[in-house]
Order: sequence, then structure tokens, then C-alpha cells
Amino acid sequence: MEPVRIITGRGVPLDRSDVDTDQIIPSDWLKRVERTGFEAGLFSEWRDDRDFVLNREEYQGANILVAGTNFGTGSSREHAVWAIQQYGFDAVVSPRFGDIFRNNATKNGLVPVQVSPEVGRTLIEALEADPTLELTVDVERRVLEAPAIGLVAEFPLDDAIVHRFVNGLDDIGLTLQHEAEITAYESRRPAWMPTSA
Repeated sequence: MEPVRIITGRGVPLDRSDVDTDQIIPSDWLKRVERTGFEAGLFSEWRDDRDFVLNREEYQGANILVAGTNFGTGSSREHAVWAIQQYGFDAVVSPRFGDIFRNNATKNGLVPVQVSPEVGRTLIEALEADPTLELTVDVERRVLEAPAIGLVAEFPLDDAIVHRFVNGLDDIGLTLQHEAEITAYESRRPAWMPTSA
């Protein structure tokens, strides 16, 4: 996982609430055996509508998804996070996230920025009015900013999650921080115990 400290870019206003993981990446896409190529399935049923926000030229290249309340609810589907990231998004802003989605996001380097419903509505309306609006997500400070509209909003992230992001640590990276202790423990294990070799 690459370190994530500050994300600056443009946003896509997904003005929909209760977006579940099956809408993010339909179940047909879960049959893939590789972990790549999921960007083509992101909101694939909605993208059949040529007026869907991701199909609009003015939002191409944006890297922050701004959604309605209850984003990422439903089944545990890590593919949803992969699809969002592979499409090019580095952060998702919403007034509320599904717990499992939030957990999957933080373990894969996608920043879940939880804001108040008022801030969420303000951002969606501002992005609809001006697709060039620049947003900044500062992970270390836990602050979302849109300077052109005077918006500054704090968002919650546990200290352990911030540590993961700024140091680029996935679960394996966190474990490897204790490599010396693991090696010392393994060197003292009785010979009769099973080994990984």
C-alpha cells in the first residue's frame, strides 16, 4: 500500500443515498479470479445511462467521489473498494458509510471521509455547479477543504487508521513492523511444533 497523506483533486457528485456494494460492483463481477479490471464494473448498471455522472465529460479524471448518505452498505465485498480505486478514486466522501465497506477501504488505502449531512449536501451542490472545484483531503489533520467555497470540515479517523495511511501499511506491513519479535519467537519455538516450511 502506498502512503496517503494529502489528496488534492476534483470530485464527482454521486447524488444517491443508500448505495450498496451490489450497486458499486454487481455480483457478476465477483467471478473474476484476478484482482484487476474491476473499474469496468464500477456502477456498471448505472453507467448504461449515458447521463449518469461518471459518463459526463466534465467529471472525467476526478479522483474524489462525493456520495449521499449510507454509502457502501450491504454485503462484505472488498471488490467494491478495488473497483473504486481502480477507476481512479483515492477518497470517498459521505455522511455515513457501511461499517464493512469502511473497514475494507482503510485496509486497501481508500480514504473514507465522513462528513455531516449538511457538508455532504453542500459539496454535491457545489460540484454540480462547478465540476472544476478543487478539494483537498488531509489525512494527517483529518480535514476536508474546498477553498473556493470556504469549506473546511473535520472528519473522524482513528489514530491507528491514520498511522496505516501515512505510513502505507496494509495488514502485512503492520505485521512486518514486528519482524524482529516474530523472528526471535520462532527461534525459541520447540522443534516438535509445526513449521510453515
